[in-house]
Amino acid sequence: MKKILGPLRRAVEKYEMIRPGDRIAVGLSGGKDSTALLVAMKRFQYFSPVPFELEGITLDMGFGGMDFEPLVQLCAELDIPYTIKKTQIGPIVFEARQEKNPCALCARMKRGALHDLAIERGCRKIALGHHADDAIETFFLSLFYEGRINTFSPVTYLDRKDITLIRPLIFVKEKDIIYNPEIKELPVIKSTCPADGHTKREDMKDMMKELRKTIPELDDRILKAIQNKEQFHLWF
Repeated sequence: MKKILGPLRRAVEKYEMIRPGDRIAVGLSGGKDSTALLVAMKRFQYFSPVPFELEGITLDMGFGGMDFEPLVQLCAELDIPYTIKKTQIGPIVFEARQEKNPCALCARMKRGALHDLAIERGCRKIALGHHADDAIETFFLSLFYEGRINTFSPVTYLDRKDITLIRPLIFVKEKDIIYNPEIKELPVIKSTCPADGHTKREDMKDMMKELRKTIPELDDRILKAIQNKEQFHLWF
């Protein structure tokens, strides 16, 4: 876990993600990234100089066919409170609305529901499992499809709901999650979303794989550019 815990600690300290007494809700989708975040945050809790509490929260999107029982068991083993909230976001977006761009609406509805669930559980911070590769892919998605230089921030305060989003894995590379022997043993809940594997982000992942073949230092250079506050003011 060193390749995850080291970068996680660096991100938490550099961007002051955690304050004493924080109740942090970890958004669990069932995928490897959020599950790895949950376990890493539990490990970090033991040696963190700042005391904080953890909860696990999951939105059941209403697609059907997803069994979250393995996450229930994992949270019980880690002694972390866990809440699953059933929603009909999936059927609304893909069946009732039949959106041309369902992912955008689904993401907005999911974010709102996740924020509300965290607040219901008394948590004013939500930890998300976005890692370094996600930040880079979002950077290029924004550039290619929106015509602007942008990506998500390590820490985002939402004043309308008075909650803060933190991304402790922003310095962790996806390969260090995928090939971590401890993470491989953790449960993964396969998504039944109709759009899974058929998105622009998947195309971007494929593009990055090809670029890395000829530019091995690509990820580190892009992350360095993202952190260059004198040029972009993205992470500061």
